Amino acid sequence: MTINYAETILNSLSAHIAIIDENGIIIETNRAWQEFARLNEIGVRPDMVNINYLDICDMAGDGEGQAARSVAKGIRRVINGDVDEFVMDYPCHSPGEKRWFYMRAIRAAGSDPLRVVISHENITSLKLAEQQLKEREQELEQKSIHLEEANAALRAILRQRDEDAKQMETTFFQNIKFTVLPYLDQLREAVSKGPEKELLELIELELNHIASPFLRRVSNVEAILTPQEIKIASLIKQDKSSKQMADLLNLSLTTVNFHRRNLRKKLGLTHNATNLNIFLKSLSQ
Repeated sequence: MTINYAETILNSLSAHIAIIDENGIIIETNRAWQEFARLNEIGVRPDMVNINYLDICDMAGDGEGQAARSVAKGIRRVINGDVDEFVMDYPCHSPGEKRWFYMRAIRAAGSDPLRVVISHENITSLKLAEQQLKEREQELEQKSIHLEEANAALRAILRQRDEDAKQMETTFFQNIKFTVLPYLDQLREAVSKGPEKELLELIELELNHIASPFLRRVSNVEAILTPQEIKIASLIKQDKSSKQMADLLNLSLTTVNFHRRNLRKKLGLTHNATNLNIFLKSLSQ
């Protein structure tokens, strides 16, 4: 009754089970082991009873010989008592499909004489899932690399665009400073009143309107200011009053206020209530 119950349990397992003695001779196998032997036409009786399993592993062909010899070596270590258990997974491909198995060898508890239980569990689905996951990770890694390369290229384009914009602004303000403003100064000296003076003021006003959207950096502002106006602007940013600036620069209060008005005109602040101090400080942020 006990033996039949044990056989029923053994034959119910999906793992391929074999029990060997201390010499590697197969004493018992379960139904899964025998079915696998039949399907793969191993050339011996399916139950493989009385066949030396270690010899089969030692004589395995070149295709799977290395794995088989590792199995034999591990089983011998269990037989000799060097280890309590030996496990490994290995490929066992057939012409029609790829397969992997998880092999485990362990001493049968309380067996006398010695018996070793060997099991082979088909883990093909797990291995295929691992391969798919690895391939997916490689695909994601490759996409990540391509995305990073694209981002790097985009950053380079944006940097170049910003540099080009800065260069355009610099060229624009240099042209105003060295090409336009000198002529306006000459006209201002030649014209003191009348329609010509009004036309000159209108030209200055329009130039300021054109330049105002680009006045986002100190370098651009300084391109259209005179050296004295740059000094005044610097002191304004330091919260100096008109009187303090007059004392520091050895100028009259009237002259300081004249430069302040010119600053507002050149910065496009003539017709709005923007605070000159706040505006100049914002250029440095």
